[in-house]
Parts: sequence; C-alpha cells; structure tokens
Amino acid sequence: MDLQQLHERYEIGVVEALEVLWGKSRERAAGTTNLLMAHLLDTAAVAELLWDGFLARSTRSALDAVVGGPGRGRALFVWLCGVHDCGKATPVHQRLWSEGAEAVRRSGLSWVESAAVAGVRSQRRWRHDWAGGLMARELLTSAGWDPEQVDWVWPLVAGHHGAFPSLRDVQEPRTAKGQLRGRGLWRQVQQAVLDVFTRELGLGRLDEMKPVLAPSRALQLQLSGLVVMADWIASDERFFHGMDDLRQVSLDASRRRAAKAWTALGLQRGWGTLTAPAPDAFQDRFGCSPRPSQAMVADAARAMDGPGLMVIEAPMGEGKTEAAQAAAEVLAARFGADGVFVGMPTQATSDPMFTRTQRWLEAIDPDLASRVVLLHGKRAFNHEWKALLENTGASADEAFQGVDEFGMDEDPYGVRHEACGEEERKAPAQWFLGPKRGLLAPFVVGTVDQLLYAATRTRHVMLRMAGLAGKVVVLDEVHACDVYMGQFLAEALHWLGQAGVPVIVLSATLAPAQRQALFEAYLAGAASQEEFRAHVPPPQGYPSVTAAWPAGPGEAQFHVDATEGWRQDLPVAVRVMPETVPGARSTRDERERLQVEADVAVGDLLAEELADGGTALVIRNSVARAQSVYEELRDRFGPAEVRLLHARFTVARRADLTEESLRLLGPRTPRPRGGRLILVATQLAEQSFDVDADLLVTDLAPVDLLLQRIGRLHRHEGTWRPGRLRTPKVFVTGFQSREGREPAFVFAGEAIYGRHLLLRTAAVLPADGRGWSVPGDVPGLVDSVYGTDACLLPAAWQEAGEAAAREQSDRDRARAEAAREFLLTPRGEHERRTLAGLHYGGSTAGGDEDSLRAAVRDGDESVEVVLVVRAEGEAVFRTLAGRALSVNGDVAPDVLEEVLGSTVRLPSRLTQPALELSPLPGWHGHPWLGRSRALVLDASRRARVGDFTVSYDEEFGLRRI
Repeated sequence: MDLQQLHERYEIGVVEALEVLWGKSRERAAGTTNLLMAHLLDTAAVAELLWDGFLARSTRSALDAVVGGPGRGRALFVWLCGVHDCGKATPVHQRLWSEGAEAVRRSGLSWVESAAVAGVRSQRRWRHDWAGGLMARELLTSAGWDPEQVDWVWPLVAGHHGAFPSLRDVQEPRTAKGQLRGRGLWRQVQQAVLDVFTRELGLGRLDEMKPVLAPSRALQLQLSGLVVMADWIASDERFFHGMDDLRQVSLDASRRRAAKAWTALGLQRGWGTLTAPAPDAFQDRFGCSPRPSQAMVADAARAMDGPGLMVIEAPMGEGKTEAAQAAAEVLAARFGADGVFVGMPTQATSDPMFTRTQRWLEAIDPDLASRVVLLHGKRAFNHEWKALLENTGASADEAFQGVDEFGMDEDPYGVRHEACGEEERKAPAQWFLGPKRGLLAPFVVGTVDQLLYAATRTRHVMLRMAGLAGKVVVLDEVHACDVYMGQFLAEALHWLGQAGVPVIVLSATLAPAQRQALFEAYLAGAASQEEFRAHVPPPQGYPSVTAAWPAGPGEAQFHVDATEGWRQDLPVAVRVMPETVPGARSTRDERERLQVEADVAVGDLLAEELADGGTALVIRNSVARAQSVYEELRDRFGPAEVRLLHARFTVARRADLTEESLRLLGPRTPRPRGGRLILVATQLAEQSFDVDADLLVTDLAPVDLLLQRIGRLHRHEGTWRPGRLRTPKVFVTGFQSREGREPAFVFAGEAIYGRHLLLRTAAVLPADGRGWSVPGDVPGLVDSVYGTDACLLPAAWQEAGEAAAREQSDRDRARAEAAREFLLTPRGEHERRTLAGLHYGGSTAGGDEDSLRAAVRDGDESVEVVLVVRAEGEAVFRTLAGRALSVNGDVAPDVLEEVLGSTVRLPSRLTQPALELSPLPGWHGHPWLGRSRALVLDASRRARVGDFTVSYDEEFGLRRI
C-alpha cells in the first residue's frame, strides 16, 4: 500500500494504527505477524477465485440480482468475504496477543485491561466476530446503507465462526464497555479499515457498495458458508504467510498467494458451463435406450419452468436411478447448478451409489469421476474410495487443518485442530475432506443424514447449506424417513425451496400424505412462507412423476405424468407362515424354545423349496432373530450355502460381507444350475440392495417396506431359476393369527414399527394362497395401509386397531415435537428475513458425527466401540486378528486401519453401560482414536458390558450371551 497516499487521506495516528493492527499472530502465520489488512485482502482474493472458478451459475445470478445487474454480484461477494474479520480492529481482539497488543498501544490506541478481562470472563463469546457484527452495523449505517440491507449483512460478519447471534447478543458487555472503541482513535481507525479495504478492491466508497435488494434467508445462509470457506482457505499459513509491512500489502500480492493456495489445494468446480443434453444422450450415458418411465422423467425435467421438486415413483428395478441422473443433468444445465448431492438411506446403500455416480459422470466428462466424494462415517472401508485415495498424487502434508484464529470455542487461540487421517489427505481436492466441508465438494454421494444435518441448529450449518445450494439434490428411498426424520427432511426442503435448489425424490412406495408433505415443505420455502397449502394432483398410474415449481407469489405449477413399466406385472405368491409368538409373561426358556421352533420351520420350508436349487433371501427384523435362524440354516445346509449380513459385524467385516453378497446374488454373477444359496439379513437388504433371489422369507413389516423386500425377488432377466421357483414366492412370518381377535406380533417387529401399521399390513395380506401383482398392486396397497379407512381391518380387529391408531398418533406427535428441539428454524420463524439469532432459538445439537446422527435419527442412540483383545495374564492389547498393540494400546500406523475396522455398534439396550467405556490410554490425543470407546474382549472373545455379557466372532458378529 502507498503510505504517502494514506497519510494524505488520514491523520498520522490512524495510519500508524493500520501499520500494526494484526490479524494473526506470528505463531499462527509462519513466524511473521500477519497484518489485519493483509488477511482481509487475502480472503478477498480467495473470494475472487471462488467466484470465477467455484460458484455455480445459479449462485452468481442470484447475487447479481442483489446488486442490481449481471456481473455486479462479484464485487459484493468479494467485499463481503474480505470484510468478515473487521472486528479484529477492536480492543477485544488486539489485546489477546501480548506482542501485538504492545505494538498497538505504541501506535496510540489503548484500552482498560481490567475491563477487557472482566468482559471476556462475563461473556466469553463476545470477541472479534460479534464485535465485527456491531462495528459493521454502525459503520454501514453511517455510510448511508438502508436498514434493510444493514440488517442482513452484519450477521454474516458476526456469524463467521459458525453461529449467528441476535442483535442483543452483539452489544458490548456492560462489564467491559469500550471493548469496541477503547481509547483514542479507535472509531476513526475502524472507519479507515473498511474504507481502505474497500478502495484497495477498486470499489470506491462504502456508500457505493449498497445492495439494491435483500437476498432470501437461504441465500444469506449459503453466502455465509462461502464467507467461512474463503476465510478458512485464507487462514492456511502454508500459503498465506505473515506480512508485517503495510507497504508490501496489496490486492495483487494477495492474489498471488491465493492462486498458489488454490492450485495446491486442488480446488475444482463441478460441471461449470453445462449444456442441455440431447434427447439421445441417455444411450451415451448408460449404454442403453431409455425405458418409457425414464424418458417420461427426462421430459418432465424439460417441462419445468423453474427450479422445483420432482418426485419419481416407480417399482424396484425400474431404473429410477438412471432416470434421476438424466433429469439431474437436464435441471443442472437449465437452472445453473454446478454439481449434485445424492442422499441414500444408509451407509451400505451409499457405497454402490458412489460407484454408479462415478460411472455416470465419467460418461459426461472423464475428468468428473475423480471429483466425486463419498461422505459417510465408514467410507474408509469402501474399497473403491480407498483406491481413489491411494491413486492420487496429493501429498499427505497438503491437507488444510487450520481454522480461523481466536474462534468461539474454549480454545481462544485456535491451537486445537481437527485432523484428517493419513489416507484421506491424499484424496483429490483434499481440502473438501476436512471437517464439516464434505458437502462443498462438487459431486457428493452420502447418507441422507448429510442433508438432514443441514436442517439442524448446529455450528457451521452454513457450510452444509453452501454445499447443497448450487447443486441438484437427489434423495433415494425417501419413504425410509420416519416421522422424526421427516421433520428434518421438511425443514431441509423448506430451505432448499427458498434457495431455488432443484430436488429429485425417488421412491418405490410413497404414501400420498408423505408426497403431499414433501411438496408443501418445498413450496413453502420457495414462497418464503411458514406454510403452503396446495393440492398435489395424485398421479394416475405407476410408474409416475410429479413435479412442482413456483409460478408466482403463493402459487405453484404442477406437472404430473404416468406411463407403463418396462416389464409386465409379475405375479408374486404371498403366503403367511405361522409362528407362535411368546406371551408377555413367558420365561426365557419358553421364548428360546419358540424361537428354535420358528427357525426349524424356516429350515424345513427352504429344504423343500430349494430342493432343486435356487436362491433365498431371509429377512429378520432384528439381529438376534437373524443370528438365530442363520445358525439353524448353517447347521442344516452347511456354511458354504448360507451367508449372514447384519449391522453388528465390525465395519471392515460388514463391508466385506456386503460386497460378497452383492457379488454372489448380483446381476453379473452366473448361477450354476442346481446351485443353492441362502442369504440371511436384517433390514440392510431391504432397499437399494441390488440382489436377485428366487424366494423370500420375511418378518412382517409395514407394507411399503414389505414391498421393498419383495423387490429383491426376480430382479433381473436371464437368471437361471429352478422350475418350482419360476414364479416368485414370499412367505411372511413374525406374527401369529388368533381366532376372533387381532394377531400377535413378535416383539422385535412391534418395537420397531408399532402395532398400527403392522395391523393394517396384516389385513392386506392375501388369503388362501392368493398373491399380489407387482408392481401394479403397489400404489393401492400403500394407499390402503397408510390411509385412514378403519374398515380395512376385520371387525374382530376394530377395537385393537382404534387403540393402536391413537397410540401411533400420540407417538408421532411426541416424536415430531422432540425433533423441533434441534430444527434449524423454530416454529413460526420461517418468515424472518435475516439470520440474526438463528442459533439462539433453543437447544442445538452437538457438532460431532455421533451427536448429529442421534439428533436426526430418533432412537438411534446406540454406541460404537472398537474391539480389542487382551488375554488373561497378557500385558499387551491385540487386534482381533492377533496383532500386538502395546501395554497402553498404542497403535502403529500400519495397524491403524485394522484397529479402526474393528469398530462395531452395540445394541441400544447396552447404550448406558457402554457410556462408561473409554479409550485405551495410548489412544488419548490420537486424531482417529482419541474419542473412541474400547471394548476389551478376553481370549474367548467375550466381555462384560454392565450387566450383560457379549461375544464376537467373524461368523455371527456381536451377540449377547
């Protein structure tokens, strides 16, 4: 900067202050103090690169509209990102580093230290971010900005550490008045900081920067996340080393630093400028011509006049995934999205979708496949993800690990950082693999939880929204979201609707009320209303597509279409397989005896049905029932013909078993004539699990989930099947019919699904050996079970059905209210216009993965533990495979993956005693294991957890003894 020009414009004390105001201490800036003005310009330079090489076209257009013309949004965006740390030009920040504080005092600025200390103690969070919010509010007002514009800008400054305070919160603490202005020329210096920064960007005066429109709150939240992203990149001392000479500080210098960081971090956008695909592009993408339903979906995407919500309903195996991908490409090209997020119901279903997404993007542009990020807690055990990491040339030490200095947590100097593992630091665009940043990658496949997290009132939620906005969001198997999760889904759709994000929802079995709720949530957001009442036209066929988008204030336009499926209806023989259900007062011996009888009955059935060979899928509603019937079947048929898959294997073992199941029963594996294979599984095999079986034995579940399980039958053409299984067969068990009264249900099923839906599903099961026609009967069955017609139940069940309906209604209402504790927007606040106070409407969920998952999945509070072994009399701990750790459990780098792969989730009933478990002594401080609970098994692979004894082996997984 030209000091002579500064002296001509400001009095000497102001210029001297600008020469010493520090943004980062020497310890946090590669050994040289980084002046505040340097950090502001560094962040602005990063913002320029974000605008030019990262932001979606839709985001840039929205920001252009805020300023009043094409191309004008860039200047505002760059200025907002850079100005985020203006609050560091205050005593509350400058006093924190003694060396820097002394230099500031020598310049003529001062403060009352006792008052400053008292203020920090009395209101710990009032530091430079909140001070910056108040400072921006005052200075922009004095510059002539309209109150409406000031009101949405200052929270971006005050909230850049992850939480948005209210206006009352950002007032100076009464016990420490003067921490914004101190003594001397503080007010003039603060004004100069904003003026000099603005002029250095070539933007003239502050009053010339006024926006003409206030952006939607969703755009504000997205913009806030981008501000945080720019700040975090500009805080990496490897590329932004300290600059302590104001004469060397300039926008050009910052641009050179930013360019180096951008290249080294591997940051890339997604599609960029995407042209609308030609009608015949489907063949190029997927190697086949589109089926009628797939062509229908692509046509619906072309018919939409604006970003909106599309619901695709089609049977299992119809090709919904390819239809959604084709529609996503159309919507991205038409409405300026730069990437896609695909949300799956589980980690197990996310893994194969990761592969399919890579193949789709590679068909569009070979360079895109390497930009896909797999985002869930166990991705380290996905073989393709690991191979992608290992095949990149990124250096392990290139992972950005810092966050902005002097954050809002209990570590005021920002010296604790969340580290990435050695493997993950090698990923392409590795910056995106750091904490809370995954959704910012251009293409993301993960669990639907990642979307639901963006609807929680958590710190840095703006990063999640910034990652979703500018993409096309695809949600598969959305019917799997229960009432509790549905609250977060509705909240997320509200924000996405307001942000103008195209959303595609897939389901084979969607209840009409759920379809209505999805559209109302999205359209309410698009209209910036608390609620939106609209009649969603029901589709007149199956498969179907329903799309809606805003058509004016408070109005929506719908496009509804239906067509025939790609193959004819398949007759499915559905039979009830009786099972005696133990009574409430039965003894443990009685329960075990009845379970053995039920398992033997399944064995007898399969011996008969598979006499000529074939494949069977047995789905139980609990791990214990699956383990029990597996033991019977293994003893009867031999271990070569029976497999077991459930969620209580270690993550490494489960990943291997899942891969093996998909290979053995997948479409590309030839079936030997006369061969026999039985897969016993829990709900893991219920959806997005591409296996093909000849016969299904399943516990009773709500009809939509039952139909999902049936979707694993006769899934692929050209598969050899024995003569007696040429027609798919389903045997439904897990309940007991009782003469003259309602049926009794096995405890596991009733505990998971409730009596209401199980009763109504039992009522629609075919009698006398008749079957269902799939998929033709699917919509009617779902409508009946999820409807309100009491006459669906036989007369003898009516009283029990009414009681069950009341219980379910009360339970649903209570669960919905419980979810509101964590929702991003409290009831009645959706129509607010700014982000002020967003994080102060009540309790917030914790920021770590476990607490977030517990917040969005009611009842999923089970604890994960890492299994290690120590035999009696042996000093060292060992892995399950027998590799030695140490007396304290220290883990060598070459053993780390094996230890992490020994993670297993305990049954929920063991949650409370498991909370007493702790990491091994050698794990404390470890980036991966520091917060992991160790469950130490003895030589026989057993351990006590509270009053329970559990065992683990590779065949059965974790069992309660």
